[in-house]
Amino acid sequence: MAEVALRALGEADMDAVFAQMRDPESVRMAAFTADDPDDRVAFDAQRARIAVWPGVQERAITLDGVFVGTIATFVQDGETELTYWVDRAFWGRDIAGRAVKLMLDEVRTRPIVARAAADNAGSLRVLAKNGFVVVGTETGFANARREEIEECVLRLE
Repeated sequence: MAEVALRALGEADMDAVFAQMRDPESVRMAAFTADDPDDRVAFDAQRARIAVWPGVQERAITLDGVFVGTIATFVQDGETELTYWVDRAFWGRDIAGRAVKLMLDEVRTRPIVARAAADNAGSLRVLAKNGFVVVGTETGFANARREEIEECVLRLE
């Protein structure tokens, strides 16, 4: 089995991150994305804000040493939240599931919250496999779909 690992996310990864976050199918599944995924200036500005945001822990996800995605925790409204993104070319290989486990081993804060579009069965499976339980739903405007959709809120105690 290929090795999934986490490492520091660096400036050298940003072109790959930007490319991943522009993939139309990935953007549709993530749903709650940048207003314009093709806007590199906005992407770079967002990255600059994240870099100084207290409490953010970002990692690159690698598969046998090759960059395949990102994972992070951050604090919002007093709650620690988990988010991740795996390159679509690597979906279906349990990379996200293994990366989430690694991040949860590293970040011991509990409870921790995650969110996924209600129709994103893959992400909901990844989170459930790692012990997250759906604790509610919210409706919000999803930039990627240009409409309001339901989002599941999950929690790991």
